[in-house]
Parts: sequence; C-alpha cells; structure tokens
Amino acid sequence: MEDQNKITQNQNRGGSNLWMYVVIVIMALGIIGVSLWLLSVKSTMNELLAEKEVQKIELEQELEALILDHEKIKQAYGDVSDSLVVMDSVIQANAVEIKKMLNYKWEYYKIKKKMSRLQVVAQGYVRQMDSIVTINKDLTEENIQIKEEMKIEKRKNRQLEEQAEALTDIVDEASVLSVYNLKSTGAHKKGSGKEMDSDKVRRVDLIRVCFTLSENSIIDPGNKKIYVRIAKPDNEILSKGRGTEYTFEYNGEMLQYSIMEEVNYENNAIDMCLRWNKRGTQELEPGVYHVDIFEGNTTIGSTVFTLR
Repeated sequence: MEDQNKITQNQNRGGSNLWMYVVIVIMALGIIGVSLWLLSVKSTMNELLAEKEVQKIELEQELEALILDHEKIKQAYGDVSDSLVVMDSVIQANAVEIKKMLNYKWEYYKIKKKMSRLQVVAQGYVRQMDSIVTINKDLTEENIQIKEEMKIEKRKNRQLEEQAEALTDIVDEASVLSVYNLKSTGAHKKGSGKEMDSDKVRRVDLIRVCFTLSENSIIDPGNKKIYVRIAKPDNEILSKGRGTEYTFEYNGEMLQYSIMEEVNYENNAIDMCLRWNKRGTQELEPGVYHVDIFEGNTTIGSTVFTLR
C-alpha cells in the first residue's frame, strides 16, 4: 500500500514539473518576442531621428547658401544696393526667423515653405538690382538729348515708385500677425469641469477656438487685442450682448465680436484657446458655423465647424 502511494506521489510531482517547464518555455518565448519588437521600434526611431537631423542640416545649409549669395550680390552691386535697403531688411529678418525655428521645435514643411518664400523675395531683390543697374548703365552709355533724358527720368521714377509700392506690400504683409493650427469646435462641459468635444447641438455648452499666434520679429511687441467672431448658420453673430461694448472697429466699420482677448505679444509664438459660453436661455441651431479672427484691421484666421 505504501509503495502504491509513493508511485502516485511521484506521478503527481512529475506532472507538476512538466507544467512548470511548459510555463517557463512560454514566458521565455514571450520575453524573446517583446525584446525583438523593442529592438525593431528602437531601430525605427533611430532612423526617423537620423532622417530629421539630415533634413535640418540640409535646411541650414540651404539657408546659409542663400544668405551667402545675398551678401555676395550686395557687395557686387556696391552702392546700388543702398536703394533696396528695405527689401534687404525683409530678407535679413526672415532669415533670422527661420534660424530660430530650426533651433526650437522646428517643422520641416513649415520651414521649407518659409524658405521658398524667402527665395522668391531674394530672387526679386536680384531682379530689382539688375533693373536699377541696367537703367544706370543706359544713362551712362547713351548721349541723349534733354527731352529724352526727361523721359528716362520719368520712367525711372515710375519704376522706383513701383518698387516702393512692392516693398511696402512685402513689409506690410510681413508686419501682420498670423495664426496657424486653427481649430474650432463645440464642447460639452461636465459637472467635473472637464470639456468634451461634441458636434451635437443639444449638448453644446460652449464653443472653443484654439490657435497659435505665429512668431514674427518684425511686428512691434506689446499688448494686442484679438477679436473672434462666431457666425451661426443664419449669419447671426454669437455675442454676449448687442451694446457698443461688444463691438470693435474694423476698417472704419463697427463689428460685433463673440470673444475678445488681450495678449502681451513679445514676438514669440503663443498658443491660445478662447471660449464662448452659451447662456442658459440661448439656443443654437444645426448647420455650419463660421469663425473669423481679427487683430487691428486684418483678418488673421478663418475656419468653420458643423453642429448637427
């Protein structure tokens, strides 16, 4: 009887050991699989980082080459370049902005787009310089009568006026605030205070407008008033009231606003999220809502969202 009990105990022990070996093998295979996956992820991340670094170096080299060529052109044309000092300042300011973007959380396509614009301005600079040099050369080489000289001077003045207007347009465009990452949506506010995006008109308690004021080294720093106008599908403006205290002047016209926020702008990018809160008795309607953002006499951003 004792022998039979020993045999049974040995069989039970053998079965337990077998299951333990199976569990160990399965765990080992799992660890090997996770290790291989982690190695693959690490390799992919290293490749992406390497590719991003290569792109950054290429952009830096492209910017350095553009600035170097620009400086060589200025030296080559000598005193003639003094007549295009405004355009030169625009090129220098944009180059500084791109350098800053490359050194802090840069985005390849955004910088590439700015680089393309800067190249267009630089090419325009060369064309304008060639135009001025050509005019000067013609005036030097040709021995013309006084009447012809007057015609040439008038033509020259007209060209200079066009250049001044073109440069003014460039500077005005560069001196205006702009926004990116603009998004507007309806939201429902829970009892805990947490906001949840919602496109259901009956659940919307507020409208959230989020965006980033772009970096701009040309604009004068200081307090800037940002106005947001939210128009319902029937074009009625969502406003806290109809009095003049809820209006602002835009190109000589008084407009109602939905939200006003004053920010201290120091030429650096600023992330902003502004909210329009629905009053208890106020009703919204389904459809497409239009959102416009203003600063000064300029519309700096527009978007739409839909409630159903």
